[in-house]
Amino acid sequence: MTTNAASVETVATGGRVFNIQRCSVHDGPGIRTTVFLKGCPLSCRWCHNPEGIDEAPVLMINADRCVTCGACSEACPVEIGGAAPAGQQWDRGACIRCGSCVEACQADARELVGHDYGVDELVDELERDRVFFETSGGGVTFSGGEPLAQSGFLIDCLRECRRRGLHTAIDTCGLAPKEILLEVASGADLLLYDLKHMDPMRHRSETGADNRLILENLRALSESNVDVWIRVPLIPGFNDDAANMEATGAFLEGLPRRHRVFVLPYHGIATGKRSRLEETTAESGLQSPDAQTLGAVAEVLAHHNLDVTVGGSL
Repeated sequence: MTTNAASVETVATGGRVFNIQRCSVHDGPGIRTTVFLKGCPLSCRWCHNPEGIDEAPVLMINADRCVTCGACSEACPVEIGGAAPAGQQWDRGACIRCGSCVEACQADARELVGHDYGVDELVDELERDRVFFETSGGGVTFSGGEPLAQSGFLIDCLRECRRRGLHTAIDTCGLAPKEILLEVASGADLLLYDLKHMDPMRHRSETGADNRLILENLRALSESNVDVWIRVPLIPGFNDDAANMEATGAFLEGLPRRHRVFVLPYHGIATGKRSRLEETTAESGLQSPDAQTLGAVAEVLAHHNLDVTVGGSL
């Protein structure tokens, strides 16, 4: 698996998942089961799934549960204190992510995030929720991380879901080779496409990559017959200014087709996750946008003849 958008996989027999979330109501129509795939080519400051950025499993530590018994250190095969109890010095960079400390921890203070699945194994798990899909018009959404970072596995899963009659949606940042994106899109029923900022340099400064390919890919999707919903994550101080919203609206109005637009207000749900990853809280200081800001953004976009919905969370 790879997080490099220039070398996305096209063939896979299995993939890596870091969460399966049932009863999702903001990831497409109806009640959905959302599969979060590991790996992402972006590193957004506000990312609400930081544990999904790295393609490899990551160790998360809940310091509140740690009883400092030292069992993790005793179990660690790396003899440099690489699994010291929470609150004590250790070299996270030297961790080989073997999971020995997780198994040794009787307080359940440690979790190795990232589980490998085969295609049939994963789709069997998803099909358990068929009754909810059928009664609500829902289905399966593949998110991340960035699901296109495991495109081979994703394509195989989409093919199997379609064979079993499961509606599928892809939640993507759009940063992948166009031919891969279009191949994935052809196997899905719906694409949820993130549009973060219109200025390439500003986009790079906050996400780690510029937006040129993302915008080109969105235009290519709009030229196809794929059903696409645009999702604008509204991040205070980053993309909520009138100039950027005006540019966003003008771009979307100029696409070959009209697409539904969803404005998703930032919510700091990742703060606890970053703490368990022992990261500095990169999103420190960010606040959820108020109702006045949301209304102003929706009004700017609506002036461009767009069908705008404010709702959901990021």
